[in-house]
Amino acid sequence: MGSLRIGGSVERVDGRALSYDDFVERYMKPNLPVVLTGLMDGWKGCTDWVTPGGFPNLPFFSSNFGQSIVQVADCGTKEFTDQKRIEMTVKEYIQYWLGLPDENCISCLGGDKNSCSLLYLKDWHFVKEYPEYVAYTTPPFFIDDWLNQYLDSHFMHRSSETDGPKNDVNCADYKFVYMGPKGTWTPLHADVFRSYSWSANVCGKKLWHLLPPSQSHFVFDRNFKKSVYDVYDNVSDVLFPDFKKTIWLECIQERNEIIFVPSGWYHQVCNLEDTISINHNWFNSHNLAWVWNLLLKDYNEAKEYIEDIREISDDFEGLCQRNLAANTGMNFYDFFVMITRFTIAISIQLHCLKYEKNAFAKSSSKHQQLVYNLLAIRAVALSLKSVDAFDKENLKRCWVKNLLADSHVRTILLEPEFIKLSMSLNQTYGMVNEMVEQDYKTKMEASCSDGEKMGFLQDCSGSNICRPEDLVKLIDHAMADHSSICNACNLNSPSDSSDLRSSLLKMHII
Repeated sequence: MGSLRIGGSVERVDGRALSYDDFVERYMKPNLPVVLTGLMDGWKGCTDWVTPGGFPNLPFFSSNFGQSIVQVADCGTKEFTDQKRIEMTVKEYIQYWLGLPDENCISCLGGDKNSCSLLYLKDWHFVKEYPEYVAYTTPPFFIDDWLNQYLDSHFMHRSSETDGPKNDVNCADYKFVYMGPKGTWTPLHADVFRSYSWSANVCGKKLWHLLPPSQSHFVFDRNFKKSVYDVYDNVSDVLFPDFKKTIWLECIQERNEIIFVPSGWYHQVCNLEDTISINHNWFNSHNLAWVWNLLLKDYNEAKEYIEDIREISDDFEGLCQRNLAANTGMNFYDFFVMITRFTIAISIQLHCLKYEKNAFAKSSSKHQQLVYNLLAIRAVALSLKSVDAFDKENLKRCWVKNLLADSHVRTILLEPEFIKLSMSLNQTYGMVNEMVEQDYKTKMEASCSDGEKMGFLQDCSGSNICRPEDLVKLIDHAMADHSSICNACNLNSPSDSSDLRSSLLKMHII
């Protein structure tokens, strides 16, 4: 095993003694990891999936979910920047696992991993495949999940060429089950979209090594093109001259513990025992800037890669956006469509709250959260203004190809998908503030069918939101009567893109 400098451990906290606001202030806003205990009581998966002795109940999976086709990683074979993937049924994988010797012949902590490769079931979209089987309940700290809420009702990527449920870009969700024998592992990486993630050990034990974002550049080569694959190997000083400067946090995650991994933290994980875990990736207003910054970085790399064909391409920007969607999972237009719908849904929440009798006194925390969300989107939208994708000519092409989906506000308000998203947000913010509005569906349907009842939307319902400037204008209009909240939270809307970083820092977004 390569030598890692360990600078500390991950804090361990009883989640039952932690409020949502405490979690946000102590871990989400400052972007710090934590291990939470006491949050998995009553989970069906913790009984059905585990034997009385605390081991994976493999025959249960084979009997009940055996025909599912899953992705399995070959831990001994590197393919590009990840482990080689193959497809198997769950039944085939369980047969493989049960056939392993009692003592696996390799360790994920070093040695010749190619000598006896282990297979690791990863990224199983279990919830999407078995919606009636409720294996667990998402802990309240993680329910403000814009990524999965959006995917519950919308495709992430829309185009006439790729739209459809079988399109690889249209990911079902980012809720996964992982399971593998002792010795299986995941290479060094930062999570998709630079999202947050949470990982709950149903059984088994994991070893985590995590690197703060401030040190992430140390794991890359001189050209920032290639990153370290396995920190437990002997990392080359020639290829990665700064790797020896890294200082890691170490964590052993036990059964029935949940680890929160913040945005941009590189991490490598090893199963010290036979393990089953539940994993979600998600983002919200607190790390939205991380998502945008990754998209911008990946876009610049994609554009640089094909720069030599710019002069002969009829739609160079469109090609860049297609490549970005294929490589990263969404492109600028996907991102803009998504944050536009969240902006409208959050604005409706804020407007409804304003006119509820005594609502402000009862839920000032919810009020502040909604304002914070809009300011976070506004800050990112200001940065979007400067990209080529939204210039006049490229927007014309988008309209032809329907890449921006329906951008007319009144049309959005009447979409069943949008109403579903808005209802989901109401439930989320009601739960975290302990004030769910039971008749919200009726109010939503009535309000969205009559723009005049939505107050601030009366002026906007005939508008198209197809440019970042349109989105900023909508947010400013929605927040016109909420300056007192901004002052109370010390949150000021940035006046232009040059103020973006300082505003995000003040808001603890970056």
